[in-house]
Amino acid sequence: MEALRLLGTTFAKVIRGGQLAQVEAVALVPGDLVVVESGDHVAADLRLVETAQLQADESSLTGESIPSGKQSGPVAPDAPIAERNSMLYRGTAVTRGSGRGVVVATGVATELGTISELVAGAKKEETPLERRLAVLGHKLVWLTLVLAMIVGTLSISSGTELRLAIETAIALAVASVPEGLPIIATLCLARGMHRMARRKALVNRLSAVETLGATSVICTDKTGTLTENRMTVVALMVESGCYRVSGEGMTTEGTFTRIDDSGTPVNEKDLSIALRIGALCNNAELTGEGVGDPLEVALLIAAAKAGIGARELAATLPRVREVAFDSERKTMVTVHRDEAANDFLVAVKGAPEAVLARSIFLDEQQRQEWLEANEDFGRKGLRVLGLACKRVSRPDEELDSDLTWIGLVGMHDPPRPEVISAIAECQKAGVTIVMATGDQAVTATSVARSVGIRGNLEPKPGKALEGWEHLPEADQDELAQTAVFSRVSPKEKLDLISLHQSRGHVVAMTGDGVNDAPALKKAEIGVAMGQRGTDVAREAADMVLQDDSFATIVAAIREGRVIFANLRAFVVYLLSCNLSEIMVIGLASLAGSGLPLLPLQILFLNLVTDVFPALALGATRGSPAVMTIGPRRAREALVIKTQWTVIFLYGLTITLSVLAAFHLAQRWLGVNSGAAVTVSFLAIALAQLFHVFNMHAAGSRPFVNEVTTNRWVWGAVALCLVLLAASMFVPAIAEVLELESLEPRAWLLVIVAGGAPFTIGRLMTVIRDLVATSNRKKKAPK
Repeated sequence: MEALRLLGTTFAKVIRGGQLAQVEAVALVPGDLVVVESGDHVAADLRLVETAQLQADESSLTGESIPSGKQSGPVAPDAPIAERNSMLYRGTAVTRGSGRGVVVATGVATELGTISELVAGAKKEETPLERRLAVLGHKLVWLTLVLAMIVGTLSISSGTELRLAIETAIALAVASVPEGLPIIATLCLARGMHRMARRKALVNRLSAVETLGATSVICTDKTGTLTENRMTVVALMVESGCYRVSGEGMTTEGTFTRIDDSGTPVNEKDLSIALRIGALCNNAELTGEGVGDPLEVALLIAAAKAGIGARELAATLPRVREVAFDSERKTMVTVHRDEAANDFLVAVKGAPEAVLARSIFLDEQQRQEWLEANEDFGRKGLRVLGLACKRVSRPDEELDSDLTWIGLVGMHDPPRPEVISAIAECQKAGVTIVMATGDQAVTATSVARSVGIRGNLEPKPGKALEGWEHLPEADQDELAQTAVFSRVSPKEKLDLISLHQSRGHVVAMTGDGVNDAPALKKAEIGVAMGQRGTDVAREAADMVLQDDSFATIVAAIREGRVIFANLRAFVVYLLSCNLSEIMVIGLASLAGSGLPLLPLQILFLNLVTDVFPALALGATRGSPAVMTIGPRRAREALVIKTQWTVIFLYGLTITLSVLAAFHLAQRWLGVNSGAAVTVSFLAIALAQLFHVFNMHAAGSRPFVNEVTTNRWVWGAVALCLVLLAASMFVPAIAEVLELESLEPRAWLLVIVAGGAPFTIGRLMTVIRDLVATSNRKKKAPK
């Protein structure tokens, strides 16, 4: 076998024939002997054959933030990844010590490769926006063909020249399709991405922003997303009593006082033993802002407050062995040589119930009292650890049994300041919040209550989600209504997503580890953490939070809703304008009064005066009420029955105004057909142009709203007025469009007819507001 020295995941140094050569790491093959040291990145899965205080950071693979201790002894064949201490895996990093291992898998055959295949195999759901655009497009294709045939037939039957009738039908067919929809959709989403980037959210896919607007369930973890991930030891309970620890953050200044205020002196010996065990069973360092798991940093700070230095302690009691924390045993164990006592000290920390179960010298009443104390800490929202120790004569003895119980450590991880208001806004908007955490149930419930999560806060373990699809409907409903899940594994996150998706919800899921990648891809919106997330999680996610804050998700939901509202306003505006053109031609042809619009005029309206205001609608910042209504249904169409009714009514209003102007120009003013066509052309152009101000959200004020305060809309209107003036007063353009000069009375008719739809729209809004106000007064308690 060859000895290889890894230099990273791209290159390796190979010793062949006594010579050192650098080769690409992809050249590794099963059977190669690899040498690793602290700082190396592992490029293949290795079975260790020799170790020297070897530790590896496998958080990206297992989700465990504490480095895993390694040894060369065999493990059970069915041991989970986190317990395979005789293995090193591709994509992990060596944090301490050195060792040698035989390559057993490379490339896609590694554990990392298996997860990559899971990510590739997780079916990505089509986004709501993609579904809606496809449905609307199919509807409009058939509608266009039918309307073009009807208008063409009516024009021919009314005596219109065959060629002109065909040209008009084709022009209307072109006009009836909102060809700017893909452009406006892309621009809206791109603008949304830009706004989200300024809010510390990087979006990987354009349509993901809109999908967030349809989100009805957010599955979020606790630590670092709802809380600050800044642990501080605030309580310590040992045999002599319960103590309050002062001092926040990274300060090493603090005091220990009895919580019962009994005046009994502090038992420094009890406290010292507990703090020393917490500092020994630890892989963090007090450097700068602290290096390592925030929980372990907090333990070192607490020890420092009592004058216990971690480095001095490690020098006195050097570590000779470690059994890393894993989710099955729920404990971490370290072994330290004690020269003074000529034996070894075993330090243990972990989940209180797990450590208690391995401790002796406690009767049932004492165990129950400690468990109740653990639950009391949890109810206060504290992260709780149990501490224990034992003495052994050899470091290879059984370590985590027959322990001597020491006590409990309670750590406070405060909620992020912005989370409470963000959750309140989210729930007001009809979005369900589900907490899925690896913490214990009582702590998870306490945090959920403190941040204002509503719903069924009776926690359920993650294992309750296993095989949910085979449960009775009542049990499935109960799971779907549960707002807190504790001790959740990555596989159970997939089950949680599937459960809510089966009920028609659009699900957003947060995650940070490699093992979260399948869940991030399974959800309609995968949200990765930018600060503590892995590269694999960020690549699998649709959105990356640079600040890891839940409030940023809520801001994205609002942005998504605004974008969808803008898209809907755009479609309603264009379709109502296009419908008015079709109805003007169709009704005039049916009445046999000639064509009020010519083919080139229709195309001019469609390609110039319609497009710019519609594009400007995409820059609208949204109604203040956008987060006071529930989320849309997952399968709701872009244009629903209500919008089709609005399109028809506005289209009819514009049509009647234009036909009235066309009729009055001929009958009242007595102008020729060319001038009458010019009147109808200008009237419909102005009517459509000012119709953009009717596109505000329901509930907005009639004259000061998200549209009237949009400077891009005003710019678009001004530009279109200039283009419209050019079509009349630039001879070359007027000749092409067959427009004629008008007398003052004709201009007055154009202005009145062009402003009528806007005026009617404002009156309807005022009447609606008056009715709504009257109804509120009637319902108000007297």
